Amino acid sequence: MPDITPDFDGQTVICTFEVSPGTAHDVLDMLNEAWDQVIRKQSGFIAGAIHLNDAQTRIATYSQWRDRKDYQAMLRSDEMRRRNREIHAMCKSFEPVMYEVQSVFD
Repeated sequence: MPDITPDFDGQTVICTFEVSPGTAHDVLDMLNEAWDQVIRKQSGFIAGAIHLNDAQTRIATYSQWRDRKDYQAMLRSDEMRRRNREIHAMCKSFEPVMYEVQSVFD
């Protein structure tokens, strides 16, 4: 489970996927498989989560990495390049964005 703290000095990545209600669960299945079989086993991976909005038109993923280079290495692997092409083909858009934690409220 992600642990969001103000002193986290690793890399946070939030990806958003624009999907249709008809493809949302297919994309979720592909993402869950990629996270279970590949992403969570990569060097530097700390934790992550996958979210679906009520309208089933947006999927968001949240991941924490030890370092930006670890996340980039995962993306550049042949396996993830192949999987991301398949996932992207099912989406209207796909946007990964790297963030740094600024504030946390409990």
